[in-house]
Amino acid sequence: MSELVFPLINNTSRKIIHIDMDAFFAAVEEREDPSLRGKPVVIARHPKETSGRGVVSTCNYEARKYGIHSAMSSQEAYNRCPHAVFVSGNYQLYTDISKQIQEIFHQYTDITQPMSIDEAYLDVTKNKLNESSAIKIARMIQQDIYTKTGLTCSAGVSYNKFLAKIASDYKKPAGMAVITPEGAVDFLKQLPIEKFHGVGKKSVPCFHELGIYTGADLYAKNEMDLIRLFGRMGYSLYRKVRGIHNSPVAISWNRKSVGKERTYGTPLTREDEMQKELRKLAQRVEASLTRTKKHGRTVVVKIRYEDFSTFTKRITISENIYKTEDIYHYAKEIFDEAYEDEKGIRLLGVTVTTLSPLYYELITLPLWQETSN
Repeated sequence: MSELVFPLINNTSRKIIHIDMDAFFAAVEEREDPSLRGKPVVIARHPKETSGRGVVSTCNYEARKYGIHSAMSSQEAYNRCPHAVFVSGNYQLYTDISKQIQEIFHQYTDITQPMSIDEAYLDVTKNKLNESSAIKIARMIQQDIYTKTGLTCSAGVSYNKFLAKIASDYKKPAGMAVITPEGAVDFLKQLPIEKFHGVGKKSVPCFHELGIYTGADLYAKNEMDLIRLFGRMGYSLYRKVRGIHNSPVAISWNRKSVGKERTYGTPLTREDEMQKELRKLAQRVEASLTRTKKHGRTVVVKIRYEDFSTFTKRITISENIYKTEDIYHYAKEIFDEAYEDEKGIRLLGVTVTTLSPLYYELITLPLWQETSN
């Protein structure tokens, strides 16, 4: 009996840094209002102002001690921590500071790939300082960001993006972790399976049913079995647990957002009509994202009423999305919080922004390449 073998090619020549700002929105608010420091801060309108509607954009580490996290309803956040400070958020300020941080990155390299308003990959294999140590560059970037903005960030350093991102999350906040080619597999084996990017919350029980709780469990699985069970994700995870992820830092960022909107000759007045239209717009956005191979972390809803007054609100979440149900979920949360009862709607719009490439790993089946048992 023979089994197909997919060749394993591991590019360890790159020096990649992943920078992730620490509780970015909340940290900015604390910087602007020092009295917030040491208190649980939640970026969302207070549920008492919205009749319990709305979602959390993010929160600081004090709030996370109570189990609060991004995309949680603001009502649940309040229930978990009634004394938390709720702040609506200043998205223009966050954007301006993000641009400052991007300028810092470009002092070191132009090979940068922003993944959202508060994180980015940098390829410093060749850099503007001719510095051979990626660790030293990461420390310099951390210091520059703190000096110029008063904010802290976490850094991950490794030879590929997958490992650099895991590393940046390893010693939060304001920390740095390094994963070397020699230590990558041992590091990955001790990780819980849910720490592998691509394994979502809904997938974790499936892995547990198969006895896969850690990287070591994943490492022990046969490649073809993983592909049969999980398709592309199985192919990718077989490589990732071996420290293999050869996707380069992408610097082509042409498309900034994908959005769809519709104007209604007869204004929408019934809530079921509004929800139906939101879902249709989400479906159209998914189709465009899929066509352009993008996904994003910010959902924007635009509402224009009969009197032509226009309202726009956004939410930035922790994970990239592109599916209709996810887009609709966040769009509805924004809509429920923003909609002014009994006003007819002349225009609705849904946009996904903070885009990054949606990679599909193409599997070439080398049908002629076999090994004998």
